[in-house]
Amino acid sequence: MHIDLHTHTCISDGQLAPAELLDHALVAGVRTISITDHDTLGAYTRISVDAFPGLTVIPGVELSTHWGNTGVHVVGLNFGLDDDAIVNALAVQQLAREERAQRIAERLIHLGFDDPMPRVREIAGDGQIGRPHFAQVLVETGKISSTAQAFKKLLGAGKPCDIRIGTSTLSEVIDWVRAAGGTTVLAHPAKYGLTHTKLLSLVRAFREAGGDALEVVSGQQPSTLTAELAALCQSEHLLASCGSDFHVPGQSWSALGNFPALPDNCTPVWDRW
Repeated sequence: MHIDLHTHTCISDGQLAPAELLDHALVAGVRTISITDHDTLGAYTRISVDAFPGLTVIPGVELSTHWGNTGVHVVGLNFGLDDDAIVNALAVQQLAREERAQRIAERLIHLGFDDPMPRVREIAGDGQIGRPHFAQVLVETGKISSTAQAFKKLLGAGKPCDIRIGTSTLSEVIDWVRAAGGTTVLAHPAKYGLTHTKLLSLVRAFREAGGDALEVVSGQQPSTLTAELAALCQSEHLLASCGSDFHVPGQSWSALGNFPALPDNCTPVWDRW
């Protein structure tokens, strides 16, 4: 695909610097991209769009929220980067992420690990602290064999260090993006581990709260899942979005632009723009 509306840089939990990400995107044949780092717009202060001719950059962010006891993500697209609504919202999210990081550290100390925060801050640099940074530190201790094991045993959903980011509701997050003139997308809906019935309830709650679009394609996924999400998108009268959810080079399932096109029965989110 030449349009990739879900990518991450080292400013949150990705590996590449913002300019490196855009360079890789051009090589991969992407022509329209959004950097959607978690709860931060820091990447956009580190790039000059004019330095990447042939590439259209759509402002974006991936916001953390919850639906009931389920943590979900909403991608905001095509808003004003300097709009007070989004700037103030992200200040709230940054504080919530810092508080979560401290609570994760406290849990790990309680479980017998040394205080991970100094090393976590060193790894994150001036970027956003996320669970992958904690996972890296845990692996460095030698007590955890891999990042995957760190999530499976400690950091993943339902595990001892699984801590919600803040208290912002789905409706509040949607309102933030819309107030800044943007479009809201329910990110990777199949990755929340919900039954079909609960997923339908989530999508309807998202739509009723003012949500605009569903991420029908998120990286490499089975064609049956794409068809299911496209049908859900159509039945709930939502627009459709797509993206790789790129974090790290070399992962074929989330490579930049490396995913199927949206099905013909979907109305692409960019048609609104």
